[in-house]
Amino acid sequence: MNKILIANRGEIALRIMRSAKEMGIKTVAVFSEADRNALHVRFADEAICIGPAPSNQSYLVGSKIIEACKLTGAEAIHPGYGFLSENPAFAQEVKNAGLILIGPTPQAMEIMGNKLSAKAAALKYNIPMVPGTEGAITNVEEAKARAVEVGFPILIKAAAGGGGKGMRIVEKVADFEEQMQLAVSEATSAFGDGAVFIERYVTSPRHIEIQILGDTHGNIVHLFERECSIQRRHQKVVEEAPSSVLTPEIREKMGKCAVDVARSVNYVGAGTVEFILDENLDFFFLEMNTRLQVEHPVTEMITGLDLVKEQIKIARGETLSFKQEDLKINGHAMELRVYAEDPSNNFLPDIGTLQTYKTPKGYGVRVDDGFEQGMEIPIYYDPMIAKLITYGKDRTEAIDRMNRAIEEYDITGIQTTLHFGKFVMQHQAFVSGKFDTHFVGKYFTPESLKSENEQEAMIAAIAAVMLLQNQKKIAPTSAAATLQKSNWTQNRREY
Repeated sequence: MNKILIANRGEIALRIMRSAKEMGIKTVAVFSEADRNALHVRFADEAICIGPAPSNQSYLVGSKIIEACKLTGAEAIHPGYGFLSENPAFAQEVKNAGLILIGPTPQAMEIMGNKLSAKAAALKYNIPMVPGTEGAITNVEEAKARAVEVGFPILIKAAAGGGGKGMRIVEKVADFEEQMQLAVSEATSAFGDGAVFIERYVTSPRHIEIQILGDTHGNIVHLFERECSIQRRHQKVVEEAPSSVLTPEIREKMGKCAVDVARSVNYVGAGTVEFILDENLDFFFLEMNTRLQVEHPVTEMITGLDLVKEQIKIARGETLSFKQEDLKINGHAMELRVYAEDPSNNFLPDIGTLQTYKTPKGYGVRVDDGFEQGMEIPIYYDPMIAKLITYGKDRTEAIDRMNRAIEEYDITGIQTTLHFGKFVMQHQAFVSGKFDTHFVGKYFTPESLKSENEQEAMIAAIAAVMLLQNQKKIAPTSAAATLQKSNWTQNRREY
């Protein structure tokens, strides 16, 4: 494998290219017209334009990507995440073209891409499941009767879905029919598949996922867990590894279940098995993501493994160079997704120019990004600018380092989730580890950031007054001295 095409853009494209370069493998970038000057285009050995800005005319057109492989002589395709990374039809196209997909087989992708067939596969190994229906529900009255058996509240979920689409919480039987119709309609619109099923709604869930690796020789291992419970709109914003609540016994059980889920489809490559953990620390299978995850860096930090390199080695037919007993957790890692979003306005995406863009530095800080100062955030794609990752000897140090890194990260020109990240890192519920997926709904309000911004503005004003007075070589006024004593020292200690 001498040349790889990366069928993606932004930070993940760059991240894959860097690992490939270290392995002596040449890289090919593909780009839309909106990404002509993007960093991943400049970093690659070769680059091919595959169409206009909209992703359905560029990054989602598999035939254009395969044609780019033929033009450049690339032997393999790494899909990253998003776009075509979990598309079994594309995986089959790649195989039919005589190319290598750095990922699982089309069959494994197809089974695990549907929540119902994924559950059926996992049941072969008696994996714990949330009580509900084993198959799709179409008859409203039968579904309603089953919901009563399971007990309200229940969750109606799209079989083909993700990201919270086609999902409805139903509190009482009187609302069931309407909510089911809405779920079916949304699932049909979002995924072209209106199949839905029901589960008992876990009222205080934590989202725990297990990273797995499987080679072509039947070896499958897990690389421990990631906690992904800080979410907005059912999508992750903060992740960490390991979880603060798992005992060694539960970790071992979840890891074995994750390996069994992967084994149920003869899984090859990197994948993630997701679970719900309830308030009693009982866990239930949720789904499997058949690709590299956005949050994979936190696993890399605590294991010392480069997951992209491992993916490439597996795709080349190599045997895993380690066994389960060789893997150990070392330290703690945090990740904040830095989105171009306005947390004070319901996390709505923001677009504009990065007038200032300076990343944090120092020991234990990693930034995976795809932008630089002066670049524009395009409207066509996911609004993630970067992933800010910190590592420490324990959870406290990882949080402290994240706080420092957030303060050091300087972005102007657009709204971002940096201040929200600081809110999370300093909230007692997060610091104590006593939180669940409802963290944002329970604790966060736009006023939380407004108060913080006002305090920071006061600190800046005090600093400006003091600088001016020092320049004039005059003593501070009594008002400035009072502000300095009551606010400056206090706020520096807090922030």
